[in-house]
Amino acid sequence: MRRIFTYIHQQKDWPRFTWDDQQLLSMLGKVRHLQGKLIGKMEGLGFSLREEASLDTLTLDVLKTSEIEGEVLDMKQVRSSIAKHLGMNIPGLIKSDRNVDGIVQMMLDATQQSNKPLTVQRLFNWHAALFPTGRSGMYKIVVGKWRTGPMQVVSGAMGKEIVHFQAPDEKKVSKEITEFIKWFNKKDTIDPVIKAGIAHLWFITIHPFDDGNGRIARAIADMQLAKSDGSLQRFYSMSAQIKIERKKYYETLEKTQKGKLDITDWLSWFLNCLMSALAVTDKTLVRVMAKVQFWETHGNTQLSSRQREIINKLLDGFDGKLTSSKWAKITKCSADTALRDIQDLIAKDILRKELSGGRSTNYLINI
Repeated sequence: MRRIFTYIHQQKDWPRFTWDDQQLLSMLGKVRHLQGKLIGKMEGLGFSLREEASLDTLTLDVLKTSEIEGEVLDMKQVRSSIAKHLGMNIPGLIKSDRNVDGIVQMMLDATQQSNKPLTVQRLFNWHAALFPTGRSGMYKIVVGKWRTGPMQVVSGAMGKEIVHFQAPDEKKVSKEITEFIKWFNKKDTIDPVIKAGIAHLWFITIHPFDDGNGRIARAIADMQLAKSDGSLQRFYSMSAQIKIERKKYYETLEKTQKGKLDITDWLSWFLNCLMSALAVTDKTLVRVMAKVQFWETHGNTQLSSRQREIINKLLDGFDGKLTSSKWAKITKCSADTALRDIQDLIAKDILRKELSGGRSTNYLINI
């Protein structure tokens, strides 16, 4: 017999959420400590370092919030689009597709303009930016307006579908969003980080659009986290950590939406995920600092465009091991030219041969 669920938005007191402050207090304290430590560390660095770290974080955020929904974007296009929209003068910028520019514009508007109020028109603008062609994949969708039909999150083969969640009736969407926006913009005594977790859950429960609800919910959470940081620059990516914890993310959402209005478990997961995101940032910061310091050391070193391209790839975290054949393929040059480029960098003490060797000689960067 199929069990009939009463969803969270069907509860009598919806949306009067409750949670156990005592259960969350320790986690919230750790999150606030990590936030303060990170922002303090970044403020002590030079402008170029902060700018580079923020660019890396925003790029990661855009890539991962899309990957959570199964959409893989081109990293170079995302990075170029963010740099252009922020007016950053960095080498190697390329042209980006409309769908890339759209999600970049949404994420930047959410984080760089976090102190501006959330409005219906702003949400419509974000949605239109996400779907510039008016389609989600092959399917035409209603863009820049609330959905006009029922919304279910379903998995499984036809005839054996499993309904994970059913959103409020389409006739209720406008009223639900009005109440959500009023709460989101209101100054209250809720801790800003807790408010980010509630906002994420509340918006995704309403599910007001035909598509893109998850990405917009995460943008709203990032908007609130930017307020809690007191900084327009982003130095950690919640979406990147959610991507790692994707299975648990969906499981916790589904359990919460089929539960009561006590959302302690959801907020506990949200705070733990945020803690992990903040911890990972230390590694990102080390890499960014190494990259800036490298170019400060080698700013006057004579290098070809090919050499600069590969060096930047190594500094950004090269996928796999660098060989002369990979060099030739990436830079579209001959094998002889690739070897000469590499030998020149070894002579300049920028590259070294990996001692383990193997069938192919691999090269590492000296940092």
